[in-house]
Amino acid sequence: MPEGHTIHRLAADLDGRFGGRPVRASSPQGRFADGAALVDGRTFTGADAHGKHLFLGFEGAAGGEWIHIHLGLYGAFAHGDGPPPVPVGQIRLRLSTAEAPHAYADLRGPNTCELITEEGRRAVGERLGPDPLRADADPERAWERISRSRTTIAALLMDQKVVAGVGNVYRAEVLFRHGIDPHRAGRELARAEWEAIWADLAELMREGVRNNRIDTVRPEHTPEAMGRPPRVDDHGGEVYVYRRAGMPCHICGDEIRTAPLVGRNLFWCPTCQKE
Repeated sequence: MPEGHTIHRLAADLDGRFGGRPVRASSPQGRFADGAALVDGRTFTGADAHGKHLFLGFEGAAGGEWIHIHLGLYGAFAHGDGPPPVPVGQIRLRLSTAEAPHAYADLRGPNTCELITEEGRRAVGERLGPDPLRADADPERAWERISRSRTTIAALLMDQKVVAGVGNVYRAEVLFRHGIDPHRAGRELARAEWEAIWADLAELMREGVRNNRIDTVRPEHTPEAMGRPPRVDDHGGEVYVYRRAGMPCHICGDEIRTAPLVGRNLFWCPTCQKE
């Protein structure tokens, strides 16, 4: 499932292609035909992201001003410049410019694709925790829940009602970067630790938006600085612990551990992240 930085980058890409322009909307697959018909020909007012949720705005659309999208595990957007190609496969939503310069975007396999009102958009946002990539994010909301919780900090960081947009990679990496045992209860975290985690998440995720990949190692731990081979993984990016189970820690040399936690694999270094 894409992490929050991917959704924010996608919102920026869609804004660049369609922002302020009338667009054609269709559903070649047919499953979103009614919703697409309601926004077809309307001006695209902008894309917004909150955590892993994407919102596409349309001016004066009857029945709803926003298309709400959650990609889930299998959803993906393909977009490009020029006239759209002949539809192939299960395209839930196709957007294309009504006039030159031409651009298009095809959505396949999302968990959610629905037309909602402004009130519905606010309701979705109210269910989510603060997003480190949003200017209006209030980390105090997350701290209020974390500081009272017996749940592990690793599980809390993955709970979208606590912090929106953090996925398995950022969760594992930010805890390593701050030497925090992922099994510690949220209420055992010091406020200064939480503030450092939040600030680091915001910076790492902003880098993710800029570079379109997740890199979490500090300059002194890059392959060039350490004289080690670069990471080879379809995830891409240099990391400390994520998907490095059984490999030596870049810092201490101990073996990186993994274990399931709330349906996802957790990765950590038992030496650098002691209780």
